[in-house]
Amino acid sequence: MVDAGTKTDPRIPVTLVTGYLGAGKTSFVNDILGQSAGKKFAIIVNEYGDIGIDGELINTGPEELIELTSGCLCCVVRGDLIKALRQLLIKSSQWDGIIIETTGLANPSPVIQCFFADQILAAQCRLDAVVTLVDALHGLGQIAKSSDARDQIALASVIVLNKAHGATQLIESKLHQLAPFAKILRTTQAKVPAAAVLHQKSFTSDHVETLLTQFPHVADHHHTHEIESVSLMVEQAIDPKKFERWLSDLLMLHGLNILRCKGIVHFEGSTQKYIVQAVHMLASGDFTSAWGSDDLRRTRLVFIGRGIQHLGLSEGLLNTCAAPKPPTKADQPR
Repeated sequence: MVDAGTKTDPRIPVTLVTGYLGAGKTSFVNDILGQSAGKKFAIIVNEYGDIGIDGELINTGPEELIELTSGCLCCVVRGDLIKALRQLLIKSSQWDGIIIETTGLANPSPVIQCFFADQILAAQCRLDAVVTLVDALHGLGQIAKSSDARDQIALASVIVLNKAHGATQLIESKLHQLAPFAKILRTTQAKVPAAAVLHQKSFTSDHVETLLTQFPHVADHHHTHEIESVSLMVEQAIDPKKFERWLSDLLMLHGLNILRCKGIVHFEGSTQKYIVQAVHMLASGDFTSAWGSDDLRRTRLVFIGRGIQHLGLSEGLLNTCAAPKPPTKADQPR
């Protein structure tokens, strides 16, 4: 994925709206469009089944609406999604944004992967945010019963806790456990300020670096239902080739169980921070700002996934540390 970091990014921002059945996704999209008068959005609505309903419920004015009804975006429709996005880009490159609303039965990770894997899309679009709506009244039951509901939360960069008048502290705790880096917005009737969910730059290297800096005390290991988060930190400099080989092998062998990975890496010999991100089997990385004179030059990685505590992540990362340099003649004992 192309990453513009702090530079002005001319690519079209894409907001992925997901959430379990009945969470309020369509109401949310309608409200955001209502707040965005004068803006030119393209809307892609995915439904499960041959007859689309949600598309008729979206109040489009000058917006372009594309409805995909041949299946879940997590299944065969991903090819249709890429085709639809490319057609939008051929029609116009002047969109203020693209909003994709998935069916409540969809796992959003394949949609996210489109913006990693498809170079044509990555050159013209950037994934701006994954916004997950959660029903505060029924969310705990959905989290307990549905792996799709858990994945929708774990992959979120923004969580909209809808019907929040019925929210309990327990559901907010569960959301924090599943998505430790996502910001949570409490609301009723799926209404939030558009500025709180659009233009978030959630997948830029700078944003990832800021998140990891702001949350220095993530637990080493946490488990909720079958989703786990593992936080790693090493003080030694990392060998770039060893790290690339380890991460590539890890994602190739276990990527299906790794929902997200974010990290700041201190590479041996580099004066710049390296920011790495991964979704399942696809990863991207970018050098960003220089290490400051007061910075602790260390590597921090956070993994979120299933069964990942058994993958030997800590040992694997330690094995990528650069070999200590042999002493110079001046260092030799006399």
